[in-house]
Amino acid sequence: MTYQNLKLGYSRPQANTYRACSKNTSFLSRRQAFVVWTVILTEGEIMVQLHVKRGDESQFLFHTSVDASLETVILQVTAIYNGRLKVERICSEVKELADHGITLPPNMQGLAEEQIEELNLKDQWEDKCVPSGGSVFKRDEIGRRNGHAPNDKMKDVLMRTVEEAKALISKKEVTANVCVTMKTVQEALDQLRGAVMIVYPMGLPSHDPIRMEFEEREDLSGTQASVQVITEDECQLWWAGKEMQRGKKLQDYIGKNEKTKILIKIQKKGHGAPAREPLLSDDQQKYMMGYYHKRREELKKLEEADDDSYLNSDWSDPNSLKKQFQGLTNIKWGPK
Repeated sequence: MTYQNLKLGYSRPQANTYRACSKNTSFLSRRQAFVVWTVILTEGEIMVQLHVKRGDESQFLFHTSVDASLETVILQVTAIYNGRLKVERICSEVKELADHGITLPPNMQGLAEEQIEELNLKDQWEDKCVPSGGSVFKRDEIGRRNGHAPNDKMKDVLMRTVEEAKALISKKEVTANVCVTMKTVQEALDQLRGAVMIVYPMGLPSHDPIRMEFEEREDLSGTQASVQVITEDECQLWWAGKEMQRGKKLQDYIGKNEKTKILIKIQKKGHGAPAREPLLSDDQQKYMMGYYHKRREELKKLEEADDDSYLNSDWSDPNSLKKQFQGLTNIKWGPK
C-alpha cells in the first residue's frame, strides 16, 4: 500500500507510521489497522479532542481532525474502546493466574478432588506449564485453576505489570488530559504478554483464557463482558443529542475549528439515544447545595438577631430621663 493510496489527506510521516505499526498490531484486522494508524498524530499538530463516554462514565480522550470521515472515526473509537476492554479482561485473568496458577481443562473445572479421582481425569498441562522458579500450592476455592501458583518473586512480576498496563488505559487519563491511542493499547497488551512469557516460558494451556485473548480466540458468549463489547457495525456516536451519521465528516457537525473539544457518547445500535449530560456535574451540584445550605443558615441567624422586642423595655425608652425629671415614672392606672 503506497502513500498515494491512503487518500485521507495525512502527511507522509503518518503514512510511514502506519506501515511500521500495522505490522505489530496483532489483534487488529488489516482493515482496522489501516484506519487506526493512518491518523496517528505528528507532534505539535493541533487536533480536535473527543471526550468519549459510555453512559455516565468517561472512557478516554481521542484526537482526530475535523476533516476525518465519521466512518474512520467510528472505527478508531471502537477499536480503542474494545482494546481497553481486552486489556482489562486480561489483567483480571492475570491476577487469578498469579494467585492460583493455570486454568484447569474445561471438563475438570468446578469438580472436587474426589470427583476427579472417581472419573479418572488428569490435567495434561500441569507438568508442561510450570512457572519459573517453581510453584507454590494455593487452592482455588471455585475449582477453576489448578492451584500451582508462581512463587512470590514471579507473582510480583505479574502484579506489577498488571498495574502498569491498567495505568496506560485508565479512565484517570481523562482527568490528566492524556489521549489514548491504539499504540497505547498495544503497548499494554505487549507488556502483559511479556510478563506472562517471563513467568511461564513454556506457554499457557490452549484453553487458558489469557492465551485465548492473545490469540483472538476468546469466547465471551453468556458473560457480562459480551454486553460491554461494541462491534464496528453496532457502534454509534452521539453528540449534542444527535447521532453522527456515517458517510459524513466530523466538520459537518462541529465546524472547521481544529481546537474544538467535544463530548461524544458511544452507544450500541438500536439502544436509542443516550441520556444527555446534566447541566451541572456532581461536584457542581454538591458545591451549590453546600453554598445554599450555608446561606440559609446565615439568613436564619440574621433573622434571630433582628428581634426588636427589646424596644419595649424601660432602658431603651429615649424619653426615660425626661419622665424622671417630670415625675412621670412608675405611673400606674387603675384603682388603688
